[in-house]
Amino acid sequence: MTDSRLMPPVIPRIMKAVELTDYGSWESGLRVVEKDVPTPRNGEVLVRIAAAPINPVDLAFIHGIYGVKKELPVVPGFEGTGVVVAVGGGMLGRFLYGKRVACGAPDGGDGTWAEYMVTEARRCVPLAKKVSVEQGATMLINPMTARILVRQVTGGKHRAFIQTAAAGAVGRMIASLAVRFGVPGIHLVRRTEQVEFLRSRGAANVLCTNDPDFGDKLNVLCRDLRPTIAFDAVAGDMTERLLRALPRGGKVVVYGSLSLKNCRITPGRFIFEKKSIEGFWLVDWIRDTPFRHQLRLALGLQKFLANELKTEIRKHVPLADARHGIAEYVQNMTAGKVLLVNET
Repeated sequence: MTDSRLMPPVIPRIMKAVELTDYGSWESGLRVVEKDVPTPRNGEVLVRIAAAPINPVDLAFIHGIYGVKKELPVVPGFEGTGVVVAVGGGMLGRFLYGKRVACGAPDGGDGTWAEYMVTEARRCVPLAKKVSVEQGATMLINPMTARILVRQVTGGKHRAFIQTAAAGAVGRMIASLAVRFGVPGIHLVRRTEQVEFLRSRGAANVLCTNDPDFGDKLNVLCRDLRPTIAFDAVAGDMTERLLRALPRGGKVVVYGSLSLKNCRITPGRFIFEKKSIEGFWLVDWIRDTPFRHQLRLALGLQKFLANELKTEIRKHVPLADARHGIAEYVQNMTAGKVLLVNET
């Protein structure tokens, strides 16, 4: 008698997918289609997607303002989780066969908002048994970004740091990791209720940028803690405020642009105060970092996914209702992730 657990899975010929036909608007540019299940080539694997989140980077991609553009029509979605069900060839792919993985989309092909996706084997990370589908689906962007940024603080021998958008998904993770590793931080949020929320999670030094005395409070904390690095997810006027608050030689790392505005910077910060500004993009970090280091970091951060790097999940939405899921997500992006799930 054949053991069914050893038999290869039955892979259909046709799959359901969310497809982007025009950059600019998710309301008009997205549609749910049926298309052929792709076949992996050498070095690639076919992942049966279980869940994929809607992230700010996905929305930026759909609007055509992200750092990656693909030939249309294309399936969006930069990360997800699922099971490797077919291998095009290669040692790593064979190792991953049959395993649950967190997976990233390829640079030039369809993404994770589909029932199946082909991607390079090196873009997949095997998941520990204790990692849930939800946390696996959201592991490769926000938790990785938060872990890398906090490592810049500890590895760069900075005494303390400042971060904006501290109530957002990455901001919460940075704040939690800072508490875990004993790194002093100054956490900036936009609303008073977000101050209490972060404090309830153990973060100290939380300031609301809309308070009338925000500038004075920030100056006092910077004088006491002496932060020399800041992480900015907002851009616009905030970048200059951070540079102004940092001591001589301080550095601002811009990793987002939630304000959708250009950074406003006074040249004298560079000329007379030896301050600097640089960008961080996870895509470039992946391109520039040896695969063994990426894998070690991704495997290591899984032990934090249940606590410091946990992603709050608001709702599961079937692929067929993707536009409805996006609409719910954009109404309140700090309330938790919306996952697109494969129900078949």
